[in-house]
Amino acid sequence: MITITKSKLTVPGPRVAPVFGRITQTLNFVSDSIGISSQLFKTYGSVVSLAQGGGTNIYSPHANCPGTVLAYGPDIVREVTSQHDIYHKCPLIGSFYRRRNDSERTTPFSHFLVGLFGINNDSHRQHRQLLMPAFHKSRIESYRNDMVKIVESSLSQLKVGEVVNIVEVMRRLTMSIATKTLFGKDVNEDSSNLIRLLQEFGAQLTNPASVLLPIDFPGLPYHNLLDALIALDEEMRSIIRKRYASSVDGGDIISMLVQVKDADSGLTLTEDELLGHVTAIFAAGHDSSTNVIAWILFLLSQHPDITADLVDELDSVLHGEAPTVEQLQKLPLLDRVVKEGMRVLTAIPWNGRVTSQPTTLGGYELPVGTEVFVSIYQTHHMPEIYPEPERFNPQRWETIQPTMYEYNPFSAGSRICIGAGFAIMEIKIILAMLLMRYRLQLITEKPINAKGLIVMAPENGMFMKVHKQDRQFCQGVGGVHGNVREMVNLMN
Repeated sequence: MITITKSKLTVPGPRVAPVFGRITQTLNFVSDSIGISSQLFKTYGSVVSLAQGGGTNIYSPHANCPGTVLAYGPDIVREVTSQHDIYHKCPLIGSFYRRRNDSERTTPFSHFLVGLFGINNDSHRQHRQLLMPAFHKSRIESYRNDMVKIVESSLSQLKVGEVVNIVEVMRRLTMSIATKTLFGKDVNEDSSNLIRLLQEFGAQLTNPASVLLPIDFPGLPYHNLLDALIALDEEMRSIIRKRYASSVDGGDIISMLVQVKDADSGLTLTEDELLGHVTAIFAAGHDSSTNVIAWILFLLSQHPDITADLVDELDSVLHGEAPTVEQLQKLPLLDRVVKEGMRVLTAIPWNGRVTSQPTTLGGYELPVGTEVFVSIYQTHHMPEIYPEPERFNPQRWETIQPTMYEYNPFSAGSRICIGAGFAIMEIKIILAMLLMRYRLQLITEKPINAKGLIVMAPENGMFMKVHKQDRQFCQGVGGVHGNVREMVNLMN
């Protein structure tokens, strides 16, 4: 645990009213991190405090956080992602982590959504080494058949002529893939209770009232959050204990992780550690993939020429069949579309860290405990790296080779997302199978507003009409309104 002596943050930023001004600024940033940060960067430069003098706390589990610093650019990315002893990661559970010792009911906060996000230095290296076999290339490829089966089942449920919220369709699909690959076939066949608990917990966790009023009293959101957390914790422990008892690798990730042991030290994962890793992998995995796919489908719906070329490629290589692992390597335009989609509408817009010791960033002094949000989105929109950055142009990837500090949708350095290979294969399989079968026409009645902090998602969902793949790609182009128009060039 970092020991923090309260220090004032001297990084420039906007003046806000004491107490409530900082709370308002924090809530606005959490709701619309791209919009707020874009204005701050224009006014103050590439390193800025969310509020002048600090005093904000969004991500850090430390009570005496000096403040929140936002920054972007390849040099910043390199500095933050290569100095792991200075810039620590913190649990995805965020500020709730500091409440883990409040009572018996809050104990699950000590491990839930922790995983690799909540450990640093030697512990991180040891745990990552233990997890690596579950994400080895050959292991990831072994999940292909399960992915295809689940995608096929999901697509068969879509009805031609219906209007669907494609974000929710993709969320159900990626959640099914996650439960199958993480927990195994027996759980996936009867996973309704697990999925219900996951959805209930997610809804309570994202309720601002749970953060602002952390009182464990019946009827209050925080009480409901703890109820959901405890139920989900018990459900997942039951699954893990069955895997421990079986000691057989059933092909799912948990089956492998219960057996891992460091060859030199003999280190294994405790039940709490394993639960922390599994919940973090699940949360980080399916939600990010959901929104990557949704944003790419949105971009394709507004760029008919690119979509036509992509469907031509898919048809010529796959002939209507689901892609094999080998065929995925023979779809260069699909690869470029995915890369460009993750660049222009970055589903994971921020890389959050907390300083473990005093340091400097971009010439400014940062006290110990400062939370630093590095903007992946803003870095991806720098015109000196990507000419016409707001243009969706997959063709640019034929000639550019950005460094990991210039292009980092899965972070950079030794803490790059361990599940990146899994996510890319999942995204490509879903897009290939979907686009060969259906054309999705965007419905523009509601604005497309990209909002969020951990994940950038369409605030009002994204509604599309399902057609057979009739190649009428110009239908539904134009008429988009909402803040997405500030992020990508679109037809009127």
